[in-house]
Amino acid sequence: MRLLHTSDWHVGRTFHGADLLADQESVLSGLADLVADERVDVVVVAGDIYDRAVPSAEAVQVYERVLVRIREAGAQLVITPGNHDSAPRLGAIGKFAEAGGLHMRTRIPDIDRPVLLRDDHGDVALYGIPYLEPEVARHSLGTAERGHTGVLTEAMRRIRADLATRQARSVVLAHAFVTGGEACDSERPIAVGGVEQVPGSTFDGVDYVALGHLHGAQELANHLRYSGSPLAYSFSEARQHKSVWLVEIDEAGLAGAERRMLPVPRQLAKLNGLMADLLGDPANDEFHEHYLSVTVTDQIRPVDALRRLQERFPYAVHMEWQPAGGRGAEALRYSEAVRGRDDLDVACCFVEHARGGRPSERESGWLRAALETVTAAESEKER
Repeated sequence: MRLLHTSDWHVGRTFHGADLLADQESVLSGLADLVADERVDVVVVAGDIYDRAVPSAEAVQVYERVLVRIREAGAQLVITPGNHDSAPRLGAIGKFAEAGGLHMRTRIPDIDRPVLLRDDHGDVALYGIPYLEPEVARHSLGTAERGHTGVLTEAMRRIRADLATRQARSVVLAHAFVTGGEACDSERPIAVGGVEQVPGSTFDGVDYVALGHLHGAQELANHLRYSGSPLAYSFSEARQHKSVWLVEIDEAGLAGAERRMLPVPRQLAKLNGLMADLLGDPANDEFHEHYLSVTVTDQIRPVDALRRLQERFPYAVHMEWQPAGGRGAEALRYSEAVRGRDDLDVACCFVEHARGGRPSERESGWLRAALETVTAAESEKER
C-alpha cells in the first residue's frame, strides 16, 4: 500500500495580508497528479485543514475541489483535525463521506476505531488522533493525567489495545508537537503555560506515524515524520523545501518513505539596506516577483516606505525600520522626558523618537496649528 502523507494545509490563510487561496488550490490540486503518477492508494492529512475554526465560503470551496481531484485520481483520504480546525464542523458528514472514500476521524470516541483498508497482504489499520486540547480531552478519555503527554499517552494506549485484537499493519495520524521537532514562526502555540511537547516514544508500537502541526518537513525517526505545510506561511520558512512523504507499507510494515517536492508558487526573500539602494540597485531586479520582507536601515525613517517599496516590488508585504547602528538606549521616564518642555517641544520630540529625525518646518507648523486648535477648544469649554 502506498500512502501520501501531508498536513497543515491552512486553507484560507493569508500571508501578511496577501490572499493565498489561488496558490493553495494550485499546489494542493497538484497532489492529485502525484497520486496518479505514484499510484498512491490513500492520502493522509494530519490536521490543520483550514486556518480557522469557521472558514470562509471560498476556503471551503477550494477544500472541496481539492478533495474531488484527489479522489478522482484514485486515492482514498483519511483526515483528522488540527488545533486550527473545528472538529465538529470538519466531521459533520463523516459517516456519509466514508461511502465515497473520504474517512474523517474527528471525535475522541473514534480514536481506537480505525479506517481499515486492504491490500494484497491483508488489512492496514489507520487511526486518527484529532488535536487533543488537554483539559477537554482528559475528561473524555477518563484519565487523571494532565497535559499533552497525558492525553496522547492514553489515546495511544487505546490504539495499541485495539491493534492487539487485529492482524493488521498500522498507521497513526496525530497533530502534536513531538520533542525534537523544529518549529517555525507560523505555527500557533498549542499550550498556554505548561509543556506542549510530547516524547516520540509516546507513539511506539505502530508502523508509521503521520504527524502534523510543525510546518517544516522532518524525520524524527524512521517511522515518525512531519510532512510540513505545502506552502510557506512565514519568512522563517524561506529556505525550506516544501514536500510530502510517499510512504510504502509492505507485508512486514513500513518499507520506506521518500520525499516528493512540491512546486513553489512564489518564492520568499529578505532584503535590507538604505531606501535609495533598495529602490535603485539593478541587482534587486531578481526579487521583483518574490514575497519580500524588507528592513530599511536609513537613519531617519522614510516617509510612506512600504508604498514606495511596493512600487518597485509588487509583493513586498512586510517592512521594518532598523536604522544602522541602532537608535540608542533612551531610559528616561516620561516625567523626566517632558520636564521643562512646552507642548510643541514634546510633540516634536515624539516625532524624532518615532522616526529618527526632527519634524520639518512644515510639519512643525502642522503640530503648532493642531495644538492651538486644541487649546482654543479647551478654553471655549471652560467658558
